[in-house]
Order: sequence, then structure tokens, then C-alpha cells
Amino acid sequence: MNNEKKQITRAAGVIGISTLISRILGFIRDMVIAWFFGAGLLSDAFFVAFRLPNLFRRLFGEGSLTVAFVPVFSEYISKYGKEEAFQMARSAVRMLSAILVIITIFGIIAAPGIVRIIAPGFFGTKYAITVLLTRIMFPYVFFICLVALCMGILNVLGHFAAPALAPVVLNLSIIVSALYISPALSEPSIGLAIGVIIGGILQLLLQLPFLIQKKFFFWQKAAFFHPGLKKIGILMLPSVFGAAVYQINILVGTLLASLLAEGSVSYLYYADRLVQFPLGIFAISMSVAVLPSLSRQAASMDMQGLTETFSYAIRLIFFITLPATTGLIMLRYPIISLLFERGAFDTASAKNTADALLYFSVGLWAFSAVRIVVSTFYALQDTKTPVKTAVISILANIILGLCLMDPLAHGGLALATSLSSMLNFILLIMALRKKLGALGWKKIIESIAKSVICSFFMGFGLWAFVCFHHDAETTSHLRLLWTVTEGIIIGISAYGLAAYILKCRELKDIIKILKKG
Repeated sequence: MNNEKKQITRAAGVIGISTLISRILGFIRDMVIAWFFGAGLLSDAFFVAFRLPNLFRRLFGEGSLTVAFVPVFSEYISKYGKEEAFQMARSAVRMLSAILVIITIFGIIAAPGIVRIIAPGFFGTKYAITVLLTRIMFPYVFFICLVALCMGILNVLGHFAAPALAPVVLNLSIIVSALYISPALSEPSIGLAIGVIIGGILQLLLQLPFLIQKKFFFWQKAAFFHPGLKKIGILMLPSVFGAAVYQINILVGTLLASLLAEGSVSYLYYADRLVQFPLGIFAISMSVAVLPSLSRQAASMDMQGLTETFSYAIRLIFFITLPATTGLIMLRYPIISLLFERGAFDTASAKNTADALLYFSVGLWAFSAVRIVVSTFYALQDTKTPVKTAVISILANIILGLCLMDPLAHGGLALATSLSSMLNFILLIMALRKKLGALGWKKIIESIAKSVICSFFMGFGLWAFVCFHHDAETTSHLRLLWTVTEGIIIGISAYGLAAYILKCRELKDIIKILKKG
């Protein structure tokens, strides 16, 4: 277990640091978009259009293909050797490419109907622009899903950096396109769409040298269909919903937001981007890092080791996401003002986005913990349980969204997403306990209780800090930068001090992750 723990920690550190760079560039990207497009017609159109290929990436890329491919690829290496596993992987590349070509063509042709379904409140110019942007960006699905397959191959072979750095390339591409291509076009939002396509191509090209370094060559002979693909397909079909429930819930929120006041889609998008920062750096990094270890343990029937790995990952996730939740809630307005409030993005837009962030932040711990629990089910090659809980969660999100969107507007949609994710986590944990028995809950609950106490201590410190800086709304961006930096330092220091006093062992693990990164 110590060996696996070190591997997970090292991998999570590499992915976390890479994702941190990506998220920082992502914020710069969103700052540029907010500056030029604000929160209105063009930004709503772009975010809805970009949501479609992004959803396909989550559903058929990272969301299902990777989690279905990694356990089977690991099993083939363990039982049949690397050469046979590579044969299976090359077959997967060929078949996936053929399927993605069909999906891309269908998406381009069916764009008007798809937009009408996911954004029923869009009409006229807004609808026409959204359809055009969707058609331009849909080929991104082809490239990013192949990137996801490359990620699975490289992760099992022990390489995590290149796949984790891929979004950096996308963000740079969109930033450059927004600054240099968009101004030259009569319809500036098309420049953003072109940046997405260029970014997808570059993301795929980034993986190739590292695959070659691992002696994996696309061009070597392989059958179009390999027996292992059937197993991947069986795991993948139900996992489409199980692994991507968060993204589906966000899409439901986008659909309902299109029926609200103009800008609602953008408020939810910008708030979600802030939640994605800790979610991506820690939760997704941990789930990606832990899946190969869980898969190896499941393949060798080491259930005790698997349970210990799960316990370690879930404790670390709560230790990180609870203070992140506290920080986002207490500092939500100054952070949003600092990042986005300039140009076309005004004070009203910042306040509306802050409302959405408040309600999204409440569910951050659930969004994060679900990733670890779902990874455990997929390591056990059980895709049915996550899809059952996902269906219940999605239905709950729709019902809650319809009930809450009237009194809380777009904030109600964010709260519905959080509450439905909490329900999904509870259902998954009950099912996992039934499947594996005791999960070391005494140690987990003790750790979570300490994290909650530390978060309350941190929250009190930040509350006092925010009260002292009550004039943050009217201050300059330079002053906002200092306020946010000061708040983050105070929050981390307060949480770290409390964790040290309570002797939280996860504090040592975090320090290891930072060192290994």
C-alpha cells in the first residue's frame, strides 16, 4: 500500500501542478473573453456552442472512454503482456477514429436541432450565431476524444504530465485567437471557435512524442477490431452517464438558464469556471492518478489494498475541498471582480456571477468526492451502479432546477446542481459499502470531522477579513489583487495552523504532493 500511496501522491502532484498552470491560463482566457464579450448575447452563444463539444469530451472522452479503457488496458498488461495490450490500444485508436468521424459529421448537420434542444430560449440572431459556432467547433470532439484515449494509455504507462498539460495548449490557442483573429472578423465570436479547433489539433499533437517515447506507435499493424474492445464497449456504454453526471447537470442548468434573463448562461459559466479550479487541480487530478492503482489492485483481487487506496484518496479530497469551499464562499465577490470586472463585464454581472458561485461552492465537496467513488466502481469494472445513481441525480437536478429557478433565478440552478451531486455521492457511497463492506469509515469520518473544524476556523478568519475590507466593491483592480492575495494567505495559514494543531495526517500528504509536483 505504501508503494501505491507514493505512486498516487507523485502522480497527483504532477497532474495537480500541470492542471494549476492550465487553470491559470484558463482564467486568463476567460478574462479576455469577459473583457471583449462581457455577459450577453455573444458570450451566451459561444458558451452554449462550446458546451456541446465539451460535453462530448466528458461523455465519450474523459468521462467514459478513459475510465473504461484504463482498467481493461491495465488488465491486458498484467495478464497478456505489453505487446498484446498495445495491439488492443492501436485497435481502439482505429475504431474510435471511425466512430468520431461519424459523430462529428452528424453534429455539424444536426447543429440547428441540437441548439434548439439545449437552448430553447435562444431565438433570432442569438440562435443563428450559436448554430454557426456549434458547426465550427464540433470537429473539436474528434481531436479531444483521441487525446482522452492517449491520456489513458500514457497514464497506465506511468506518464501523467503531457495529458495534464494538454488544456494549456487549448487555452493559449483561444487567447491568441481572441486577441488576433477575432478583431479581424466581422463576427468576432468566430475567432474564438477557430481557436478551439486549433487548440484541439495541438492537444493531440502534444501527446505523440510521449507515446513514441513509450514505444507505442499508431502506425504499426493492428486489427480494426480486437477482443478487448468488446469489454471496453460494455464498460463504456453505461459509464457515459455515470462518469459525466456533473457535466450533464451543468448542461441541464444551461438549458434552463436560456429561459431566464440574458446573461444567465454566462453567469453560470463564469461561476462554474471558478469551481473548476479546485475541482480540476485536486479532485480530477486525484481521480486520474488513483484509477490506475485501483485498477491494478482490482485486477489482482487485492480488495484490502483497494479499500485503503479509496480511503486515502477520499480523506485527501475532503481535506482539500472543504477549505476551498470556505474560501470561494467568503471571497467570491472580490475574486470575480478581480478576474472579470472590466470592459463589457460590469458590476451587475460580477454580482450575479457571485450569486451563482455561492451556490456552486456549496456542492464542491460532493462534485470532488463523486469522482473518487466513481473511479473505484470503474476499477472494479462495475459501470451499472454509477449510471443508476446518475439517472436519479439528473432527475433530481431537473426537478430542483425547475423549483428553484423562479425564487433564486440562475442561483437556483447552481444550487440544484450542488444538491443533486450531494444526493449522487450519498447513493454511491451506500452502494460501495454494500459491495466492499467496511470502507474504513472510522478513519474517514475522523479525518472529515477535523477538516470541518479547520474549515470553520478558517471561515471565521476570512469573515473578519471580509468585514474589514467591506469596501472591496469600489476599489481598484490593484487593490483587489492585494485583497484577494491577502485573503488567500490568511485562509491557507488559518487552515494550516488548525490542521497542525489537530494533527491532521493529510497535511503531510499535501506537502508531499507539492514537493513531488
